[in-house]
Amino acid sequence: MLDIYFLENTNRSFNDLYLCYCGLEKCVPLYSFGPAVRPNYLIHYVLDGEGYYYVNDNKYKVRKNQGFLIEPNVVTFYQADKDNPWTYLWIGIDGDKAKLYLNSVGLDSEHLIFTYEKDDALKEYVLEMLKHHTMSDSDAFKIEGLLYLFFSKLCEDHKETSSLTREENTNNYINKAIEFIQNNYHNSIKVTDIADYICLNRSYLTSIFQSNLNMSPQKFLMKFRITKAAELLYNTDLPIANIAYSCGYSDPLAFSKAFKKIKGVSPKQYRDTKKETTKKFLLSQ
Repeated sequence: MLDIYFLENTNRSFNDLYLCYCGLEKCVPLYSFGPAVRPNYLIHYVLDGEGYYYVNDNKYKVRKNQGFLIEPNVVTFYQADKDNPWTYLWIGIDGDKAKLYLNSVGLDSEHLIFTYEKDDALKEYVLEMLKHHTMSDSDAFKIEGLLYLFFSKLCEDHKETSSLTREENTNNYINKAIEFIQNNYHNSIKVTDIADYICLNRSYLTSIFQSNLNMSPQKFLMKFRITKAAELLYNTDLPIANIAYSCGYSDPLAFSKAFKKIKGVSPKQYRDTKKETTKKFLLSQ
C-alpha cells in the first residue's frame, strides 16, 4: 500500500512558469515507475530513504536530500531501494521559461541530479501547495508564489555550490570516491557502486580519476585493497584466503593474481620475505 498525496493544478493562468501537479509519496520496497515519458518537466526530491533513477543508459543512486530532474519526452525509469525505500515529493512544471529557470538553478540534460540539505523548505512549500486545491484564482496565485519560492531555494543553493571552482568540485568528487573506497573496500564493490554513491556516471568518474590521479578508479580500488592485504600479511597469521575475503575478493586465486600484479610477488612470497627480513633485523640487534 502506498501513501500518496496528490494535487493536479487545472487553473493554469500563468505563462512563464506554472505548476502542472505536485505530490508526496512514501514508497514500498522496489516500487517503480516506467519506463515512461512525460509531457512536461518533473522534479523529484527525496525526503527519506533512497532509490535509483535510470535515464539515457545512466543509473543514479539518489538518497535523502537529493533530487532528480525528468525532462519532457525522455524515457526514464525509477525505483525505490529494496531495503531503504524512498519517500519523495515531486512537482510537475511547464511554461515558456521553464527550461530557462531550470538552467538557472543548475539543472539541464547534463546535470540531472541535485542536492539540497539546508532545511525543510522544499517539503514545506509542496505541503502548502497541497492545501490549495480549490482551483480558485486565489489558490492559483498562492501556488504560483510557492512554486517561485521553491525555485528561489534551489537557486540560492546552486549559487553557493557553483561558487566553487571546477577544480574544487572535481576534488570533492575524488575525495568522496576515495572515502567510499576506504569505508567499503572489504565489500564486493565495483566502480559502478562508487559512481552511484557520488551521483556521477562511470565514464566521467573514470575521466577525473585518470586526469588527476593518473589511474582509473578500478586501478585505485585494486591498489588500495592490495595495500590493506599487505598489511594483514605482515601483521597477522591469517590464512591467505581469509585475507582475500577481508579485502573484498571472493576468489582467492583472483586475489593472488591481483597481488602479484601490484607487488611483483605472490602473497605467500611477500609474507615469507617480510618475516625473514624482520627476523634478520631482530637478530642483528
